[in-house]
Amino acid sequence: MDRTQDNLQSLGRKADIPATYAPEVLEAFVNRHPERDYWVQFNCPEFTSLCPITGQPDFAEIKIMYIPDLRMVESKSLKLYLFSFRNHGDFHEDCVNVIMEDLIRLMDPRYIEVLGLFVPRGGISIHPYANYGRPGTRYEQLAADRMARHAL
Repeated sequence: MDRTQDNLQSLGRKADIPATYAPEVLEAFVNRHPERDYWVQFNCPEFTSLCPITGQPDFAEIKIMYIPDLRMVESKSLKLYLFSFRNHGDFHEDCVNVIMEDLIRLMDPRYIEVLGLFVPRGGISIHPYANYGRPGTRYEQLAADRMARHAL
């Protein structure tokens, strides 16, 4: 019997949606294919957060792409984590960077990028993008290349 997922707390259980920003709900599991590079992409079209100045809601699609190493993020815990931003006040750029930093701490991926496609408010849409490649590896160069060529 495979016991690599025994420590997962959210999967298969009733969801307790956090009332505030909650990085502690993120869970990881063992990557079964660490010998090769491959992409994992999450599209999260129902992201919401609050403007830290006005308290008004902001809506976005968050796109997360990463190349795993030894650990991967469990999708239900990611969903609960993203829900935890609903009552959290942060600028769009901060949300994208915080999400990326929390996922780096959780997984230590080879490479990760996070894009926020925020719905216009006041006639302006904001699409912050952040990425990371593990320092001292070819993924650091991948991050530099993708940042240099980033365009929507």
